[in-house]
Amino acid sequence: MAASSASKSDGIDSLFLGRDFSEPRMNLDGKTVLITGGTGSFGTRFVETVLAEYTPRKIIIFSRDELKQYEMAQRFSPAEHPCLRYFIGDVRDEARLDMAMRDVDVVVHAAALKHVPIAEYNPFECIKTNVMGAQNVVTAAIKRGVKHVCALSTDKAASPINLYGASKLASDKIFTAAQAMGGRNGPTFSVVRYGNVVGSRGSVVPFFKKLLAEGADHLPITDERMTRFWITLPQGVNFVLSALAMAKGGEIFVPKIPSMSTVDLARSIAPELPHKVIGIRPGEKLHEVMVPEDDARSTVELEDRYVILPAHEHQLAEAWTADGASMVPEGFAYASNTNPERLDARALQGLLQARLTA
Repeated sequence: MAASSASKSDGIDSLFLGRDFSEPRMNLDGKTVLITGGTGSFGTRFVETVLAEYTPRKIIIFSRDELKQYEMAQRFSPAEHPCLRYFIGDVRDEARLDMAMRDVDVVVHAAALKHVPIAEYNPFECIKTNVMGAQNVVTAAIKRGVKHVCALSTDKAASPINLYGASKLASDKIFTAAQAMGGRNGPTFSVVRYGNVVGSRGSVVPFFKKLLAEGADHLPITDERMTRFWITLPQGVNFVLSALAMAKGGEIFVPKIPSMSTVDLARSIAPELPHKVIGIRPGEKLHEVMVPEDDARSTVELEDRYVILPAHEHQLAEAWTADGASMVPEGFAYASNTNPERLDARALQGLLQARLTA
């Protein structure tokens, strides 16, 4: 049943948001996979996809919330899926990570403290999870001989103006530098950076829907000019699987995805409701950037993605161009307001409605 639902949803997402990023794809048959933050929106969808499409030796769901692990185990039962292991642990705890990564082949690092205002109010906690946690993942992966590590990032890590973004930029730097730290026989490290996920927990779409359910007479808009990148969970999972397959070591993968204004988003959800401009919150940008201009000098382009390479890694750049990638032009930046691919209100409304019935 889960596989059928995933397949239907994938088709819908592809229809409305273009690329599905399904190729190339790492084969996880027979492999042991650990996902940190495995009970979150991404982790849940990742596990569902892997169970539906592969026969892994083991999937280790590593997270610190026992309630979420209990709830996830009701949906994905170890009795029905003997490969599943629910592992309580925190990425802040290097010893626990070291224990969890024994005989692991692939690590997907999705654990993070992500809420911008909460990170601003609790800066030490944000650093402990997002920065020190990243270091712990790298250390354990190298020590335990993991083959592949892919870390999830965010568009807020590019030219950050809030602590969450700055902490994720630091995390990105840790994972890209880890390629050299691991040595010739160490893990292949990579990072995936993408935008807002349609319908994920804590995002604006469920927030607007909650207001509608409560009988709101308007929707709050921070700024009428604001734009954001949008991706769906199936696309995000596919993109991680493809990055794992493509990574040569130390890259940041950025998908080509559409942008949309928050005004169009609000109109697509509630066409009849007026909007009230409430102003940009502290730490918020008008527009998001995923490839800053300063990174363009080490960025290559493929048909469905950009790849930011470690600075001064000329041999890596040559390897990517030999594989068909091309350097982006001088002065290039990939930003939500200048992105040529736009998602209009009609397309998003169709996507949201279809996902409700998927």
